[in-house]
Amino acid sequence: MRISLHGSGDGLRINMRLEINRRRWIALLTMLAILAVIGAYTGLWAVVAPESFYDSFPGLGLHWVRVDGPYNHHLVGDVGAFFLALAAISGAAIWYRDSVIARIAGFGWLVFGVPHLIYHLMHRPAELSGFSLTLSLLSVLLLPALGLAILLVAPRERFPVPEPAPLTLKFPRRQPPKR
Repeated sequence: MRISLHGSGDGLRINMRLEINRRRWIALLTMLAILAVIGAYTGLWAVVAPESFYDSFPGLGLHWVRVDGPYNHHLVGDVGAFFLALAAISGAAIWYRDSVIARIAGFGWLVFGVPHLIYHLMHRPAELSGFSLTLSLLSVLLLPALGLAILLVAPRERFPVPEPAPLTLKFPRRQPPKR
């Protein structure tokens, strides 16, 4: 627990900050935010502009999807939908600050990420450069790694322990002596 004191002319304000699993909650919310952003970015792009996603994913001049087989509108849309679903559950865990929802989100990313990683380890498109392959494998590894980390880091308590309200002690004012 951290305690800070702030004095003023008429009293003392005492702030207390509990440190119960604070670092775990910060790490958990950070990992969930990273996964939510990845899911929303990938999912929205694949759902809204599936041909662009197929031709240009992940962007920045790299082309990881089109080198791996012919375009299939339905498949690209489904990929976008499940990325959005994982982003939604990750966002819900952040919004509600609930470690149970966070564990469910982490488990979802892990269940999705492991087969996805295995596929990419076993199938190397001939047109993919060594740099691009390395970058794609690292990005694919990130998903189940963060999912597993969420499962391991999530605090046991379901919600963060709220900080106690500040306490203010008022000192009586001195009255000048009566004459």
